Amino acid sequence: MPIKKLYHPYPVVPCIIIVKSNEKINGMSVAWHSPLSFSPPLYGVLISPKRYTYELIVTAKDFTINFISYEKAKLYAIFGRISGRERDKIKEFNIELVESEKIITPYMKDAYAVYECKKVRQVKTGDHILFVGEILEVHEEKQKFTEEGIPDLKNLNPTFYLGRDIYFTTKEVEGPVKILP
Repeated sequence: MPIKKLYHPYPVVPCIIIVKSNEKINGMSVAWHSPLSFSPPLYGVLISPKRYTYELIVTAKDFTINFISYEKAKLYAIFGRISGRERDKIKEFNIELVESEKIITPYMKDAYAVYECKKVRQVKTGDHILFVGEILEVHEEKQKFTEEGIPDLKNLNPTFYLGRDIYFTTKEVEGPVKILP
């Protein structure tokens, strides 16, 4: 069977990468991202060299990973479909940014969780580049997570991405079920 699209591991929780290089700030939706290490805390995002965000992140020293709830899911589509080469998405869509504590790149005010990442490595992985960031600071809306740091689906409405601009969320949640002790 010919390989066309790799949607088998979906749904995924997308994120929006914000990057600042010189005075340019851009954001891009990313479905291919993952924690890589606890110690040191590393996070990876895969970006195609065709993307404007790629051009900025190559020269940037840092970036932020922003997770937004389903109520703002339209931003995932906007940040995924509109190129920052032609339009300033931050200004055009009135995205409020907050100054980061440990890095130059700001983060999205509306994000329920944010990682401030210092870029430590980039690795060519076929037609995408894996950018590895060391997480220097985490911001989160405390009421959206349990004391253990697990997403509280009674208070958080996460966005799930199925591919091809299809998004959904959890509707009625009875609560998470722990399978093993």
